[in-house]
Amino acid sequence: MSRPLTVSIPHSLGRDEAARRLKSGLARATTSVPMVKIEDERWEGDHLDLRVRAMGQVASGRVDVLDNCVNVEVTLPWLLQRFTEVAQATIQSRGKLLLEKK
Repeated sequence: MSRPLTVSIPHSLGRDEAARRLKSGLARATTSVPMVKIEDERWEGDHLDLRVRAMGQVASGRVDVLDNCVNVEVTLPWLLQRFTEVAQATIQSRGKLLLEKK
């Protein structure tokens, strides 16, 4: 089993607003990355379990929305592990866009 990649995205929105933005914008955030598709998304309060397909491979992840940050943990399958740094940077930048104060 591979070690999961983790990303922490700070925000100043508060837990409820951050969760609202993620719930409404998650699908939109992946449309600009055509090789990635969310297959399953299950929210329980401020916690999300999801399954994502990329390049024919399935990755699983979890998102925890906290008062001042969002923690993302994704376990990549063996064939996608070489893209860990790219995945981390993409999650960080897309997450930051969703959580910017407007």
